[in-house]
Parts: sequence; structure tokens; C-alpha cells
Amino acid sequence: MITLAGALNAGLRRALENDPKVVLMGEDIGKLGGVFRVTDTLQKDFGDKRVIDTPLAESGIIGTAFGMALRGFRPVCEIQFDGFVYPAFDQIVSQVAKIRYRTGGNAKAPLTIRIPFGGGIGAVEHHSESPEAYFAHTAGLRVVAPSNPADAYTMIQQAIALDDPVIFFEPKRRYWDKAEVDLDAAPTLSLDSARVVVPGTDATIVTYGGTVTTAVAAAKIAAEEGHSLEVIDLRSISPIDFDTIETSVRKTGRLVIAHESQVFLGIGAEIAARISERCFYQLEAPVLRVGGFDIPYPPAKLESHHLPSPDRILYAVDKTLAA
Repeated sequence: MITLAGALNAGLRRALENDPKVVLMGEDIGKLGGVFRVTDTLQKDFGDKRVIDTPLAESGIIGTAFGMALRGFRPVCEIQFDGFVYPAFDQIVSQVAKIRYRTGGNAKAPLTIRIPFGGGIGAVEHHSESPEAYFAHTAGLRVVAPSNPADAYTMIQQAIALDDPVIFFEPKRRYWDKAEVDLDAAPTLSLDSARVVVPGTDATIVTYGGTVTTAVAAAKIAAEEGHSLEVIDLRSISPIDFDTIETSVRKTGRLVIAHESQVFLGIGAEIAARISERCFYQLEAPVLRVGGFDIPYPPAKLESHHLPSPDRILYAVDKTLAA
């Protein structure tokens, strides 16, 4: 059994072993091993020229890594917390995302940016953001989010191996979830493929990251009440595997989308629009969304009311089944 954080550590270790051009960069990732200990022992084993403790300057971290990527390295940057990425936003969306298009494909940016995201750990302000829609809206970036240790292990290696920049969101409240992981197994899915986690026939729940576990819990409760819910883990937020979602919705006729970020203009809005177009005649009810409220992330004592829960997901399921 290995935790999600441990699986990421193992995946980074494998990437460092396999390619001497892989370099890790971030605040306190070396001697400390990162706030969540994802990079624990890596500097000791690979040296401080490949696992680099940087100044507290996110724009500088990404700018430096971008230059290294243009010179043939494969940097992996850690943004310590989700709310700390905004000082680097200009570098990411104005430079990193555009370089391949700007140069007609002659320059590439094999840069992976790891971001612990989401709430559920009782953190203070700026430590529980869900900024994935900002980056998914930016052409030129891949945006992914593993939900379990096995995916964390394979997806981080797939991201690093790509020649495209990848925003790699890690659900921090799942860092300590454990599962069996075969460290020698080859990936069973491409980086941009969704996975059906729980098969079902009555309604489809689409989600990603930390909310996958919540949706699976909701499906178990629904099963006890006689309803069969299909749960899909997106894994990739941009691009989105609409084919897997469409196949499920054509079968169930109903769709509920759940994510931690605000419902307003969130990832669920794009999925709802696309599936309403592609499955208009198969939908038995309107597509419903469950997510955070349209407010700044609340204080820790209130976050349980803000985050999607099994009850909130099941309330939406009841509405769609009753339509």
C-alpha cells in the first residue's frame, strides 16, 4: 500500500532515474522534501543540481524553468499551494502556453507544473483554491488531475515525458489516501483519457481530483437505495475525454457534474454545454452541476458546507431522476 503523495514521489524518482534532463524546482522541495513531503529524499539521492530549492518567487521559478525547457531540459516545478500560482500566471499563460504556436512548432516547452489544489485540510486563506478553469481556458496547456495513487504514479511520468507544458493538479486532501500500486506496470490509459470508476445505468456522475472519492461514496449510498450511478473520473481537464462521457450519458440519459471549484463558469459548464449538444435526444433531464459556491474560499470551519458532499451530489441525482 502506498499513499498518493508516496506514489508521486515514486513517479518523480523514476523520471529522474530515466532521464538526466529531468530537474525538479520549487520552494523547500529539497532538504525539507516539500510541505507535503512529496519530494522527500530526492535531493539527497540526486543532488542539489537536479532537485533545486528555489527562492520564494513563483514568477522566477516558472520563468527560469521555461528557459531551461527551451534549452532541452524537462523541468518539474512545484507551486507550494494552489493560491500561490497567481504571481506566475503571466509567465504560464503569456509565455509557456504560447511558445509552440508562436514559433510554428519549432520550439517546445516540456515543462510540468505541479500544484496541490482544493480544500478539505482546514487550511488558511490562499491555501485551498481550485484554479483549474483559468488554465483549462488557456490554449496550449494540458491540465490534468489524478485522484488516486496508481494514477498519480503513472500520470506524473507521462506528463514529464510530454513535449507540451502540463499543469498537474494534485488533490491535497487525498495525499494520504492509500492503495496498491504496481510500480512496474505500464500505464493502461493515455494521459488525456477518462476512466469509468463505477459502472452504472441510471445516471452519470462526472468529476475529477479530490471529488472522485466523494462521488464514489455517493454511488454506494445510491446503490443501497436502489439506484445505479456511473462515476467517471475525468483525469484530464484539458483536453476533456468527451467520448467517454457521451457513451455513458447515451446509456443513462442523465448527467450530474461535481467539482470543488465554483459552479459559475467552472469546468462543469463546458461539459454541460458539450454533452447537451452531443446527447440532446438521449438526455432525459437537464444536466445538473454541483460545486463550490460563488464566493472566495471560506474559513476552515465552514469549508464542509462549501465542498461537494455525497448528500449534495445525491440531492442533484434525486432531482435528475425525478425529472
